[in-house]
Amino acid sequence: MDERGRPAAPWKGQWPVIGVVATGGAIGASARYGAALLWPTAGGAFPLTTFTVNAVGCALMGVLMVVITEVRAAHRLVRPFLGTGILGGFTTFSTYAVDIQRLVAVGRAAAALATLVGTVLVTLAAVWAGVTGTRALLQLRRRTA
Repeated sequence: MDERGRPAAPWKGQWPVIGVVATGGAIGASARYGAALLWPTAGGAFPLTTFTVNAVGCALMGVLMVVITEVRAAHRLVRPFLGTGILGGFTTFSTYAVDIQRLVAVGRAAAALATLVGTVLVTLAAVWAGVTGTRALLQLRRRTA
């Protein structure tokens, strides 16, 4: 409630978060676009760049979540900037969906199905690997320290 007893606007106080998400998103989306320029996918081919970007981004998300939730407290804007912003802008569901549609349109149903299922499985495995690998490295570090 505000000083007059009215409900406060839901976005009140959220401008810093909106700003870091937007900035991070621009950085992440630019990096993804750069990857597509460096490693373009030929028409009708398996979309390896999108697949790789999504897998790498998900692995990094797993690492990030362990670091900011289990290793050290982070500033309240770190997670929205790095997670939602940079990694959210870097990974892409929309390009993944368009890649599948394009493969279907050129008669590559098997490649479309491989992209559809493979991306989900690999990105879930990537998050798990990021989390598990980071925790294992932290455990090893603690034992040797």
